[in-house]
Amino acid sequence: MNKKLAAALSGGAVLVLVLSGCGDDGDDGKADAWAKTFCDQAKPQFQKRADAQQAIISTHADSKPAEVQAADSKAFQAIADTEKALAKAVQSAGVPPIENGEQLQKDAVKELNATAAAYEGLRKQVDALDPKNQQAFADGLQDVAAGLKKIEKMDQDALAKLQSGELRDAMARQPGCQKATPSAVPSASADAAKPGAGASSPAAEAPASASPSAKASE
Repeated sequence: MNKKLAAALSGGAVLVLVLSGCGDDGDDGKADAWAKTFCDQAKPQFQKRADAQQAIISTHADSKPAEVQAADSKAFQAIADTEKALAKAVQSAGVPPIENGEQLQKDAVKELNATAAAYEGLRKQVDALDPKNQQAFADGLQDVAAGLKKIEKMDQDALAKLQSGELRDAMARQPGCQKATPSAVPSASADAAKPGAGASSPAAEAPASASPSAKASE
């Protein structure tokens, strides 16, 4: 089961990876100014998100269901918080200096907040599972993984709206919008910070085809 959640989260890297790369500096500076304002605020959020995802991906296979539950719950809430912060970053950066910038900004903010609410929904779903019933817990995590796959798609689409023309290139030049490398998960807290494994016994039997996306998380 842990593998399913990890596979779903692997798609989370898309958001930042799409923003990474090199772009030609050929605008009048407005796009760069907007990108710097946004990316400077977004950088710590991308890092927090990467760390939260890594906590789930690196869950030990021998973790107990209760530890898995606590870790998943904490990680999903952390990701939800970063989504809200990213929405505020888009808002505070102002209207992007591109065609239909105002509408694109509104759409991005709306979708990021919607994604945050969806992650909070997953947290509540995980909190409601019974870690004492291992089979039921494993089955419940399968449902969580299915929901996570859909949310990851929402997540990828949100900021993608802002990536067009000069703005995309400007964001690609900003260090704050580059791919975040997950911080090492301390071994002492690994069990609690590594979701999904407690269900590894029963859920490990779930077909691999149910695994959501595939990509090393932010």
